[in-house]
Amino acid sequence: MSLPQSIADTNLGLTASEIQILRQQQQIAAQGHATQSQAGRGRGQSRSSNPSSRAASAASSQGGQGRVFLDPGSLQRLYAHFEHLMRRIQDRIADLEEATQRSVQASYDRAGNMIQNADAEIARMKRIMAEIDHLEGEFDKVKRIRDVIKELRKRVDELDRRMDQPRSGHSQAASGGPRRR
Repeated sequence: MSLPQSIADTNLGLTASEIQILRQQQQIAAQGHATQSQAGRGRGQSRSSNPSSRAASAASSQGGQGRVFLDPGSLQRLYAHFEHLMRRIQDRIADLEEATQRSVQASYDRAGNMIQNADAEIARMKRIMAEIDHLEGEFDKVKRIRDVIKELRKRVDELDRRMDQPRSGHSQAASGGPRRR
């Protein structure tokens, strides 16, 4: 009793999406192997090709058939192809993780800078508010002084007017005429 040459990919216990990936990657692997074997063989040796290249060629032509060839060469190439694919995916994940880390760090740095800038602006606003409070206090003091001076001036003007008015019993002539300011 001989071993089967292939098995239906639906008998491998894979989900529909996994079967679809398997079929696509099997075709890519078979095409890659066909290209490599043609480059290595040269012209005129197509009749003496090895069985695994024939299986790869059959897999390539029957890619839509959904079969996995069980010869050791085909399985080894398919395994190597998936290993390579997994390394590429892992490398891409590592690249994306590194890019994510850089992005997070940049965001963290920007946020830190924004917090520092906000703290500096808050401190600046507090200094400005304190200066405004101080100036308002000074303004109130100057205003009170101005009001006192105004009242004092008013009193002096009143006193001066009283002094300029003729007194009862005294004449302007006796006092030497009107007073000058």
